[in-house]
Amino acid sequence: MKFELADRRIVGPSGELLVPPGDEITPRLLMLMEGECERLGAAEAARKHGLTRQRYYQLLNLFKARGALALQVQKRGPKTNYVRTDELERQVIRHRFLDPDASVDVIAQKLRQAGFAVSTRSVERVVEKYGIQKKTSSLPPRA
Repeated sequence: MKFELADRRIVGPSGELLVPPGDEITPRLLMLMEGECERLGAAEAARKHGLTRQRYYQLLNLFKARGALALQVQKRGPKTNYVRTDELERQVIRHRFLDPDASVDVIAQKLRQAGFAVSTRSVERVVEKYGIQKKTSSLPPRA
């Protein structure tokens, strides 16, 4: 049995099986099978599939611990919003309502003085998220 990565198909002595385009688990499982069961070795199997040997062993350990579903590609980046916490958002809203004319720079500075590690851009994002922009002065209608 052989896996052709470019064509995304598994070829055997009696036929072939196509791997669907969105399937992330099957190619990784086949890589582990090639590395562990077909004597291809970890380094060669990882190279063939465009991964490092270190990542190969990470996936192997995941597979041993939790099975094939653990091979699914995970979301990258932080899992929580550690800067714009609920408390920080409440404080931004509070400062905006206490002083509607204060700019986001001023609000960010007040929050930093209160002990929050926040950037002006984070304050801008909270203001945009909740739609609490400064009121613009309305012009009288033209005569």
